[in-house]
Amino acid sequence: MTTILDDTDRRLVLATQEGLPLERRPYDVLGDRLGISGGEVRERLARLLDGGQIRRIAAVPNHYRLGYAHNGMSVWDVPEDLIDEAGARVGALPFVSHCYHRRPSPPDWPYTLFAMVHARSRDEVEAQVATIAALLGPVCRGHEVLYSTRILKKSGLRLSA
Repeated sequence: MTTILDDTDRRLVLATQEGLPLERRPYDVLGDRLGISGGEVRERLARLLDGGQIRRIAAVPNHYRLGYAHNGMSVWDVPEDLIDEAGARVGALPFVSHCYHRRPSPPDWPYTLFAMVHARSRDEVEAQVATIAALLGPVCRGHEVLYSTRILKKSGLRLSA
């Protein structure tokens, strides 16, 4: 079921697309800007999350500024019927920032499970990948690591005003 955003929901989404205010009580600040209470901001965001109109509210750290300048997208050839279990285990590792399933494109690209790791050195990335390999064991039929070569600005879908 698709829910249409009312005017206040739309203004709330527009006000948060570039991030929450860096204030002690960001929902109250947003509420003041929108003419509603901080409690109503929280209720509306919870409803939008529950309804699937927004996916998440989360901090997005700049890994480079935090000293994690070595980034590797590890890709794993895991059988389709084992993806959910394997993905849950890999995604729970503290050094994996995100983990997801992708369709393979055989024969050149058999990889079905992707896991992004960030580290302070390339050797640390390799150690993290070895940990994932050990965790997956014989379930994994092969893997590679794709290293970042430049920084791209990430942004999701945006509403226009």
